Amino acid sequence: MINQTTYVTRRAPIAANSFARNRNTVRHTARSLGSISQIVIVSMLTLVFGLIYVAEGTKATSFDYEISSVESEISELNARKDDLAVEKARLTSVATVKNSAVAAVMEDATVTGYVSE
Repeated sequence: MINQTTYVTRRAPIAANSFARNRNTVRHTARSLGSISQIVIVSMLTLVFGLIYVAEGTKATSFDYEISSVESEISELNARKDDLAVEKARLTSVATVKNSAVAAVMEDATVTGYVSE
């Protein structure tokens, strides 16, 4: 891009491109960013967006780890619940058999003797 210098009056011109007494003139030069500045700005924006993307991805991964640990804890508690249900059934069946009418009529087991050769 070619830098062009143009002069523009601040007041209404008397004639086109005329310079007169007591007329203020201002020099304007076109300004633009250079190619290196544009490359730096684009690379910085890319870096910032990349860091944001990585940060959000890391958050999602940490949530996945939390969910998997909670799910494993739930499965352990379900297994323990099943074990306790089996233990409860065993204890209630022993108590039911001990208090039944059939068990009250039975004799206690005694050792009658050993066989020896």
